[in-house]
Amino acid sequence: MNCGKVALLAGAAIWMSGCGGGEPGRAGLSQGRIIARVHPSGFEHSHDTYNGMGVASDGRVYYVLSSDKPDIAGQMYFYDPYTDRTVHVGDLTEACGEKGMNAIAQGKSHVNFVEAEGKLWFATHIGYYSIIDDMEKPGVPPPGMKPYRGGHVLAYDLKTRAFEDHGIAPRGEGILTMNMDPQRMRVYGLTWPTGVFFRYDVRRREWKEIGAFFEEGENGRGPTYRTICRSLGIDPRDGSVYFTTGDGVIHRYRYGTEAVEPVQGDDLKKDYFGQYDITSPGHMAYNWRQVFWHPRTQMFYGVHGNSGYLFRFDPRAERVEVLDRITSEPSRRSGMFDQFSYGYLGFTLGPDKETIYYLTGGPIYIGGKRLKGKDSTGKGEARGDENLHLVTWHIPTGRYRDHGAIFYEDGSHPTYVNSIAVVRDGRVFTLARVPRKDGTFRTELISFRP
Repeated sequence: MNCGKVALLAGAAIWMSGCGGGEPGRAGLSQGRIIARVHPSGFEHSHDTYNGMGVASDGRVYYVLSSDKPDIAGQMYFYDPYTDRTVHVGDLTEACGEKGMNAIAQGKSHVNFVEAEGKLWFATHIGYYSIIDDMEKPGVPPPGMKPYRGGHVLAYDLKTRAFEDHGIAPRGEGILTMNMDPQRMRVYGLTWPTGVFFRYDVRRREWKEIGAFFEEGENGRGPTYRTICRSLGIDPRDGSVYFTTGDGVIHRYRYGTEAVEPVQGDDLKKDYFGQYDITSPGHMAYNWRQVFWHPRTQMFYGVHGNSGYLFRFDPRAERVEVLDRITSEPSRRSGMFDQFSYGYLGFTLGPDKETIYYLTGGPIYIGGKRLKGKDSTGKGEARGDENLHLVTWHIPTGRYRDHGAIFYEDGSHPTYVNSIAVVRDGRVFTLARVPRKDGTFRTELISFRP
């Protein structure tokens, strides 16, 4: 494939890397240009979604489009890649049995779907926030509305298309992180903003609050602040559950005793990952960003946010091995961290069970200089001065490949991407902001082929 200029911004050339070579002062040239297709939902209020998707056994891509409005819930859909249909599945507030309660809506799902016994299991979260003391907090109810009631664990029956509500998270908080052990039919989660670790036993319909491991979580300030882990790893062999804290400690929940203890053999506080003040917001510190279980090697594979390093964790040997930096080729060549300091959640094992797929940012350079800006809140760096890249990493061979930058047909590029699903034929799906003619954005499902 020919390399060269692939897009124009304000009349100036944008350069990306991937094919080798490159010019002095620039990150190199592009490896390719991937064109994404948009699958419109018709949901006028759709906002940024983190995780919130998955591929079910019926081959369909299920996903949630979030809402940041106090009275408008997130909406669930499926896209059938074989009939090219997008179908509205349900309203999250209604699915939780809260229609007509006039409480803050179930605005989003911040977790990936897990299939068990013919149902998709997931959880809901608040999407309406207030900025208090320069920090994001659960939204203060507008006059006449009631406070948020708490995140729910939901099950969606793939045959009947009916929802089952399995209850509300501890302390009436949102559910930020969730995973499920289908073999033992237990759901595990972390709440927001304080970071309570809980489990829900489906057979017994029993909730249990295990404990708080993040000081005051993202509700704290100064020494009591801790970023909450966004991904739980489950070892199917013994039912152990693993999560991290900002200091890099890996914690193990033991299924039999329900005790939580630090892993003694290793941790994630690695020089390669950078240096972080664990009491300050705006980054994931030494937490892993996303992690999954790989059955063939019987290890967890994960990515550290911001630095973009891929690692694997052997729970039996209690060993962490740093494998490769899987940021985009422009980031690797320039040596820069990701623009999004939290790192990216679009990290998953592909259908072949051998290939890792990762959606990550690549810096844009004009005239040899990297663009800078602010994000939508005016705090921190912008997401608009980077291209979205698809990176794959083959587990058996360790082969890294940046497939190139992803664009829409009009030359603009997807932004605020923190989700991924890959179907059997190799198509990649994610949820991204799509620009509109009036200058605003709407989050939609998009798809592309590597």
